[in-house]
Amino acid sequence: MFKYIACCFIVLIFLHAEPPELLLLKEYKGQNVTGWLMSEKLDGVRAYWDGKKLVSRGGVELHAPAWFTKDFPPFELDGELWSKHGDFQNILSIVRQQTPHAGWHQITYNIFEVPHAKGGLMQRLAVLENYIKQHDLPYLHIIAQRTCKGKKDLKAFLSEVENAGGEGVVIRNPITSYIAKRDKNSLKVKSFYDEECEVIGYKPGQGKYHNMTGSLTCQKRNGVVFEIGSGLSDTLRRNPPAVGTTITYQYKELPQSGKPRFPSFLRVKENF
Repeated sequence: MFKYIACCFIVLIFLHAEPPELLLLKEYKGQNVTGWLMSEKLDGVRAYWDGKKLVSRGGVELHAPAWFTKDFPPFELDGELWSKHGDFQNILSIVRQQTPHAGWHQITYNIFEVPHAKGGLMQRLAVLENYIKQHDLPYLHIIAQRTCKGKKDLKAFLSEVENAGGEGVVIRNPITSYIAKRDKNSLKVKSFYDEECEVIGYKPGQGKYHNMTGSLTCQKRNGVVFEIGSGLSDTLRRNPPAVGTTITYQYKELPQSGKPRFPSFLRVKENF
C-alpha cells in the first residue's frame, strides 16, 4: 500500500512540476507610455519553452508533437499557443491532451519574450529573429510590436484589436531588462475589466433558450452573488460549467454593491 501511495505521489510531482518564474502584467492606469511598444494580447494558452519542452504557466508539461517543436531553439521562449480569435476553449482542449495528436496543426506558438536574453525587448526578440532566419519553423512566430505615439495612438490600436475580436493590448517599456515578476514596465490594456468567480448554480433560459441555461449564478471571493447571462455560446448553454467551476468574466463597471455591471462570460479558468 505504501509503495502504491509513493508511486502516485511521484506521478503527481511529475505532472505538476514547479511553475516557471515568468513576467506578469500590471493594469494600465493612464500612464505616459509614449515610445513604449504595443502588441495584441492574444487570448490563448500561455506556454514556456525551456529549451527542450513546452510547459504551462502552472508547471504542467504540454505534450506537443515532435513535428510541432522540431527545430525550436535551445534557449528559453515565452508566448501564447493560439489559433484564432474566440477559439480559447478549442485551444485549451487541444493542448491539455496527454498524447500528441493532429489537433496541434491548428495551433501556432506566438512569442512575446526571450527570457533572460540581454538588452531591451527588441534586442531580446532579435535573438529569436536571427535564429528563425536559419531554421524552418512553421509553427513559431514572433508577435508584432509597434511603437506607441501617445494615448490617442494606444486607444486607436486597442479599438483596432477589439474590433477584430481580440482581447486587448500589451504595452511594454522597450529599454528595460527582462524581469520574472509582475512589473510596472509591462502593462495590459483593455476596455473591460476581468475577474474570476465560482459557478454556484443556474437559472433556466426562456424563449429561444428554453430547455437551456439562461444564466450562471456566480459568487465572488468576497461572497457577492450575481448572474452572468451574456457571452455564453449555445454549446455552453446546453452544457454549462459544473457547479464549483472557476470561470473568468469581464465587466464594464463595479458599483458600491460589488455586483459587476454588464458581466459577460469569458472562459473557464485554465487550471494547469
